[in-house]
Amino acid sequence: MEIANKEKTLTKKSDFIELLYSGYSQGNIFDSNIPEDLKKLNPKETPKKLIIAIGEGMVVPGLDKDLEDKEIEKDYEIKLKAKDAFGERDRNLLKTIPLKVFHEKDMEPRPGTIFAFDNSIAKVVTVSGARVITDFNNPLAGKEVLYKYKITRIVTDDKEKCTALFEGLFRFVPEFDINDKEITIKGPKQMEIIISAFKDKVIKLLSKELKFELKEEKKVDVKTEEKDKKENKEEKKDI
Repeated sequence: MEIANKEKTLTKKSDFIELLYSGYSQGNIFDSNIPEDLKKLNPKETPKKLIIAIGEGMVVPGLDKDLEDKEIEKDYEIKLKAKDAFGERDRNLLKTIPLKVFHEKDMEPRPGTIFAFDNSIAKVVTVSGARVITDFNNPLAGKEVLYKYKITRIVTDDKEKCTALFEGLFRFVPEFDINDKEITIKGPKQMEIIISAFKDKVIKLLSKELKFELKEEKKVDVKTEEKDKKENKEEKKDI
């Protein structure tokens, strides 16, 4: 009696997948969304669901490439050289910043302290007189890393795909409507230029037109607000 071979579902480039992973550097976990591993980093942290599109740069390059042609619910492991992970260290990212810049922001720099500057993370290397040498390299730059991961499913729901893609592109999820042919993002005028830059990517990954609908933020009438507060106070006095 012949047993029919059940064809395995394998991932491919541009698939949206849900991913469980843990990243290791020098034997220590540096990132994870697996509960038991995340507790080793921060016992109070809650694991976050991660949905990405394969091959779209939503994870480090080496891991991104490795996610292709993989089975669902199977454990995998890959070791990455620095160039395929967080990149090599760049000496040009060592910068000297005047001490007064820190003081203007009410910061007191000390060697090893990490600060946020203009959406970048910097580590203080040394403080010498009125100068502070800072390192804007990723803390994992120049290091080999190891990833252990499992793809739990291929995502087919369009709303989930949109949410994941917008988080990856915009770092937030705007208000949007979706139907069989198009996705409409609603927001202030300044969003229109940003959204138009990603129209081709949305068509490629979701096979839908991306449109924009102006939605101005509601202006609060200060006088009306103050009047309501005053009336509420008077009502409380009468109770």
